Amino acid sequence: MKKLSLKETLFVASMLFGMFFGAGNLIFPASMGQLSGSHMWTASIGFLITGVGLPLLGVAALGVSRKEGLLELSGGVGRRYGLFFTLALYLTIGPFFAIPRCATVSYTVGIQRILPEADQTLVLAVFSLVFFAAVLFFSLRPGQILTWIGKILNPLFLCLLGILVIRALISPMGNPLDIAPAGAYEGAAFSTGLLEGYNTMDALAGLAFGIIVVNAIRNLGVKEPGEVAKQTVRAGIFSSLLMALIYVLVTLIGAQSRGIFEASSNGGEALAQIAEHYFGRAGALILAGTVTVACLKTAVGLITSCGETFVRIFPKGPSYGFWAAAFCVLSFLIANLGLDAIIAYSMPVLMFLYPLAIVLILLTLCGKFFRQDRTVLRWTIGFTSAAAVLDLLRTLPEGTRNFFHLNGFLNRVSEMLPLMKQGFGWVCPALAGLAAGLLLYGRKKHSLSERP
Repeated sequence: MKKLSLKETLFVASMLFGMFFGAGNLIFPASMGQLSGSHMWTASIGFLITGVGLPLLGVAALGVSRKEGLLELSGGVGRRYGLFFTLALYLTIGPFFAIPRCATVSYTVGIQRILPEADQTLVLAVFSLVFFAAVLFFSLRPGQILTWIGKILNPLFLCLLGILVIRALISPMGNPLDIAPAGAYEGAAFSTGLLEGYNTMDALAGLAFGIIVVNAIRNLGVKEPGEVAKQTVRAGIFSSLLMALIYVLVTLIGAQSRGIFEASSNGGEALAQIAEHYFGRAGALILAGTVTVACLKTAVGLITSCGETFVRIFPKGPSYGFWAAAFCVLSFLIANLGLDAIIAYSMPVLMFLYPLAIVLILLTLCGKFFRQDRTVLRWTIGFTSAAAVLDLLRTLPEGTRNFFHLNGFLNRVSEMLPLMKQGFGWVCPALAGLAAGLLLYGRKKHSLSERP
């Protein structure tokens, strides 16, 4: 029976890390470090749970389930739910939010600072056109994704990031323990770190990228389903350890930077300040290269994953090449709306999808205890969905909430539903749905056992 060598496992893990780790994974921990200050370790624990732990569980769930992708995995709840959830998840981590964000973050953090006097609208259009042309070039060769991301783009990214991190650690700007936490990190560092991990979208990506890892392992000659599942989890663990290390280091240098700088408006600005402090004008170039490569490799993974999934969902529809090109074009158009518009509406969608993804992952991993009974799945997901809709409404932009007169209703619900103010209003409903589903499952099992 074929097994992966350590070298092959590391290449697969590098590919998985490369698809996960985009510029968003840099800017959010940097900002968290600046704002959390002396509470950075508490905040980091929360961030690592949702930013590393959940993605690992997502990849593991797909590997252990031996399903052929998210559509089949979520289809255990019901065919129509599986189609809805799969489309919603892939469009969110694909052309609606995550892929356009790759281009706009690259531009905002890197290129915009190098060309401050230029016509930014025109330059963004040109940059994003070149960016997505490169993404399409790599994405049209999905069979070579292990080589492109695992062996070329990811090592290049790590080298560029390593230059900045090592320099910052050698000459720290300050001691995080001397920095007072700001905002929500002052009194709720752990829960704020948990929610900050949502912004990476990696728990959603874990469910999406799992099938790419499975296919890469199969292409390396591993065919036995149990061994494929084992190697998928193994690669996920290696990838997660590297992600966790980088998150902690970036959070640390963000916190240290408060010894000289005030907290920036976003993590991209924080990284830019840090890079320019240590390397001057060259720092902007190092940061631009780091961020652009990080975003490019993530966008390639997302386009590949979305394209292959849509081919499976619509087998009689367009080819993979058509979907890859269409998603690049749509991402290009949305990217030119600007980073602020993308972020403003991505958070409500994440507040809706993340609870559904978390519950699906946990139910899949624990499914042997109730034999993946559809009754348990439906009751748990049903209760979670209702609460997730409330979290979506609560995090809409203020103008949208005012237009639909939602504030009064949401304030009343927040008083009644535990943890909603902290962003986890779905937890108690999910547990209630699980309890109801298990009760009905137990009754059904008991009645079947009593039949002659």
